[in-house]
Amino acid sequence: MLKEKALIWLEKLKNIVIYSWKNWKNKAIWSLKIIKKHNIDIVPLTVIFNEKEYLDRVDITTNEFYKMLRENDTMPKTSQATYAQFVKFFEKYKDDEILYLAGSSAASGTYQSAVLAKGDVDANITIFDTFNLSIGAGPLVIKACEMVEKGLSVDEIVKNLENLKNDIEVIFSVDALEYLKKGGRISSTKAALGSLLNIKPILNVKDGLVVQKSQVRGKKQIFTSLVNSLVEKYGDDLTDRIIFLGCGDNKEDLETLRETLLKHAKVKNVYDVNIGCVICSHSGPGVIGISCM
Repeated sequence: MLKEKALIWLEKLKNIVIYSWKNWKNKAIWSLKIIKKHNIDIVPLTVIFNEKEYLDRVDITTNEFYKMLRENDTMPKTSQATYAQFVKFFEKYKDDEILYLAGSSAASGTYQSAVLAKGDVDANITIFDTFNLSIGAGPLVIKACEMVEKGLSVDEIVKNLENLKNDIEVIFSVDALEYLKKGGRISSTKAALGSLLNIKPILNVKDGLVVQKSQVRGKKQIFTSLVNSLVEKYGDDLTDRIIFLGCGDNKEDLETLRETLLKHAKVKNVYDVNIGCVICSHSGPGVIGISCM
């Protein structure tokens, strides 16, 4: 069984805590209590902007990063958490039982860094591959905390998380194609044509990687498309599910997404998230998404 100071680690977990506060205050307070009670710690990833390295939410805030994205023509690079980082974190808590929830092993080498570090630290460490990213992994963290509260063992928690992780729907879009073009993810021709026709890609996480699911014409269609994906999969009664709404610096889009969700479904457990620096390094600051489990 997890001790009083057991850990659940997830890159960018601070998203859940800090940015739930404004609109879902009761949920945020509950999250803060859970995080303090179970000593959740965060292994930050690195973004490299104009040859300078920043640890996400340690050396730079999301608002500072969004501003840099808007004001620069170059796109930042990202770097996985290193073996040395994990050794430091694992050593810090080696007297406790540790459960680390990792971002998708298919999308980042961070998971492998953790595995390598585990082998060199004399501690009781369990590593769980969420096979998801950002708001897609958030619901698993919430569920893990609930199971810790109920007194389940690490083995029991991991077994339940394995069953749950295939039930997560993550879907999102970006407002501007220019950031995908800058990052080399689409060609200049495709970006120009898409912008001319006002085409917006609808993306999701499949097999641990981001893939394009469909596309819509016009920004207004994004919100309906995202919500419909959840309703088509789970039905319109989502009161027993955990939902994350995520955005960059486009707060108005998040409110529009919330209004669309409330119009088409019944919900209860909803968390607001500011998407972190690493994800926005690829999507740009105008990203909007939703996840459900």
